Amino acid sequence: MMNEISWKEFEKIEMRVGTIIEAQPFPEAINPAYKLLIDFGAEIGVKKSSAQITGLYKLEELIGKQVISVINFPKKQIGPLMSECLVLGAVNEKDVTLLSVDKPVANGLRIL
Repeated sequence: MMNEISWKEFEKIEMRVGTIIEAQPFPEAINPAYKLLIDFGAEIGVKKSSAQITGLYKLEELIGKQVISVINFPKKQIGPLMSECLVLGAVNEKDVTLLSVDKPVANGLRIL
């Protein structure tokens, strides 16, 4: 059973569109993952993240891809990487499909 949240609680979640500008292997991760640099525009800037998306995505196809991320969680240490945002995806057992926009939009645009 799902727990309901109020609209006011939902509004606290800062989901934003960002463009992946760099993707690298993350061999230090316990589970296969990539290190990502994501550009959220001038107001928010560039943030680092780790994503366990190696099953469905190759590094070279990630560059330029716009993704949806939560940017107001506390930073989280993942091995040697300090993750600054949570890249969102649909999880099917081990495979994660990134959430993205179907048309290009400005980096930093808020999701509601």
